[in-house]
Amino acid sequence: MLHSQYSPADFGINPLMFYYEVTQACDLVCKHCRASAQECSHPAELTTEQSQALIDQIATFPRKPTLVLTGGDPLKRADIFELIRYAVAAGMEVALTPSATPLATRDALRSARDAGIRRLGISLDGADAATHDAFRGWEGSYERTMQMLADARELGLSVQINTTITTRNFEQIDALADQLSTQAIAMWSVFFLIPVGRGSDEQRIQPAQYEEAFERLWVQAGRQPYGVKTTEAPHYRRFVLQRDGDPLAAPRVGDPGGHPRAAPAVAAARSRSHRAPLGVRDGNGIMFVGHTGEIFPAGFLPLHCGRFPDDSVVDVYQNHPTFLALRDPDQFEDDCGICEYRYVCGGSRSRAFAVTGNPLAGEPDCVYEPGQVPTIEVGESVR
Repeated sequence: MLHSQYSPADFGINPLMFYYEVTQACDLVCKHCRASAQECSHPAELTTEQSQALIDQIATFPRKPTLVLTGGDPLKRADIFELIRYAVAAGMEVALTPSATPLATRDALRSARDAGIRRLGISLDGADAATHDAFRGWEGSYERTMQMLADARELGLSVQINTTITTRNFEQIDALADQLSTQAIAMWSVFFLIPVGRGSDEQRIQPAQYEEAFERLWVQAGRQPYGVKTTEAPHYRRFVLQRDGDPLAAPRVGDPGGHPRAAPAVAAARSRSHRAPLGVRDGNGIMFVGHTGEIFPAGFLPLHCGRFPDDSVVDVYQNHPTFLALRDPDQFEDDCGICEYRYVCGGSRSRAFAVTGNPLAGEPDCVYEPGQVPTIEVGESVR
């Protein structure tokens, strides 16, 4: 299912992206690790049969979401290629996020490709070995990452680079963007740190620095041969719409369900080379199942909403009160609850929860003050 075939109204019944943490086992000790991954897998990790049953259930969503097999390091599971083949046979597009360790050999990537992987997610957190290796907790991780990129190119695999922005690499955004221009990647996904797991001890940038980062990303998105998107920084969508300068970027007041008031903003964003802001955020187009079956709105939002196989992931996504609240921007509090951009942005619910303990609180790291653009009443002419 192509992203362009989704609308915000779909997210009430269907996630766009489904993340399955197949294991928490990993040989790296990354400074920001959401999972606080360990060397060995958990004894209660879902078995092959249970994982296949989960895949079967995911495939019953009205629209099959993209399935991301993540971790930990999914290559630590002996059955990972079997699970990929099973999910592909169930009709899903599947992505894989292997860690840059000696397990990520060319043969392993070839096996993933032959099993049906549509895209690899590879992490790069520094423009040089010193920065990246310190972040990943292993000297040699940068070199391994570069080799993975070379292997993926030779194998014809589509690659998304994932970069987590902290105070360590904030000044390297432009250098990273230029470096990636030579790697034939499809997408650069720029993560903004959530203080959860080992990331609680890492230093996130200041709110004003987000605007500086957004400016750099906005410029690079119009310059580079790959796409640029943000993760856990939905206020980048507001920034892009403001830079586009289209008066229709203002949402309409009082529209019915499905938030069609966001449609003009989507059209404005599509006028540039940025991803259209469908309003994807934690629990809204996103779902996450942990290695032992715990169901969460997102990997960075540890609000327990059930457990597979006791609970249906389809029922939880469509009907659980936490998911319903996260999909209703009118329930958001503080500035997020009155912001003109709440339907295409909505702030990071994970960061709100990590900082305040309330997933509906205002985005802690946004400097925008609501009321800076006029709203357009329903039925009002805009030409």
